[in-house]
Amino acid sequence: MVVQATEASSSGLLPETTTKGRVLVADDELALVRAYSRTLAMQGYEVKTATDGIEANELLEQGRFDAVVADIQMPGMTGLELSAAARRCDGGVPVILLTGNPTEQVASEAVDNGVLLYLIKPVDLRVLVQVVDHATRLRRASLLKHGLMPQPSPHAERASLEERFAAALASVFVVYQPIVHWHSRTVFGYEALMRTGEPTLANPAALFEAAERLGRLRDVGRIVRARVASDMDQLQASRIFVNVNTAELEDPDLLAQTSPLTRHGDRVILEITERASLDDVSDVSSKMAALRAMGFRIAVDDLGAGYAGLTAFARLLPEVVKLDMTLVRSVEHEPVKRELIRHMALLCSEMGMLVVAEGVESAAERDALSALGCELMQGYLFARPGAPLPPVVW
Repeated sequence: MVVQATEASSSGLLPETTTKGRVLVADDELALVRAYSRTLAMQGYEVKTATDGIEANELLEQGRFDAVVADIQMPGMTGLELSAAARRCDGGVPVILLTGNPTEQVASEAVDNGVLLYLIKPVDLRVLVQVVDHATRLRRASLLKHGLMPQPSPHAERASLEERFAAALASVFVVYQPIVHWHSRTVFGYEALMRTGEPTLANPAALFEAAERLGRLRDVGRIVRARVASDMDQLQASRIFVNVNTAELEDPDLLAQTSPLTRHGDRVILEITERASLDDVSDVSSKMAALRAMGFRIAVDDLGAGYAGLTAFARLLPEVVKLDMTLVRSVEHEPVKRELIRHMALLCSEMGMLVVAEGVESAAERDALSALGCELMQGYLFARPGAPLPPVVW
């Protein structure tokens, strides 16, 4: 089965895990490996990576995986050969192949090797997540069917989640990643990023998923905003970006004059991230007006990642726009991405909006973005998130 990127029997017990599953990602393009693994990790998966088929095969032999994502053309061992090896190691693991050159022969060999499906490059990262979600659900269902994985009672599972969630909230802390102005070699601001000391919910995506299941998204938002406000009492930073998911826009605490973050409103940019549709938020315009009246400015996250980002752009009319890392990745090699970024940067400039390019990891990406008019950048090239304020590498 071929999925276009523009659309959307085992043995032994599955090891207990609080992640959504273990995924092996294998591709000889390092930038793609990083993009795939980071995206899946943000969704709550434990990810192991390999940059050639032999390394991937060694990882398969060392431990069990819930899904394998592999490029067809890799040195040492092709993706098709790896899928055959995966069947020998663990006949039930779903394999997803990636190819830039789909053919009938490839499709036939994929079926013969038990491949679940394959995606056409360039792969939309949201589609990749959907496909991996589907694969791991099939994997879990197969293990349950064959009695190879214990199924906890709903009551016990919820009690465990509530206990771990409480521990996570009690240990929440915040790290910061610089957003730089490349041309002037200055720091424009910092993005506040939530972390927790609870190891079973250490991944922010896993914590938010738990919060959604327990109906406690507001609790997470309030604690993070309070932590940032406390840090800002001491931090000498001109601007702090604070993530606010759309569900939090219905929280009266966000709009309250007595909220801890409000006293720093003129130094805070609220970065709207979509975990729910803006259609689920009542009277968006009046809420944005109220926040701006308290000094806050608004940023839209992940512009270019899909329809949702463009919808937020049109409805929120933000002061700052953050370009999704999928546009940034390997931009120096991809003319279509460069044209999209150039037009977005021009449009935002004409509307008086600032543009931040996220996920910058190489000097080549940095230089290409600068040439396209994107001087504000964020990514591992400059600094990893840290506390209190990590130094920038120029």
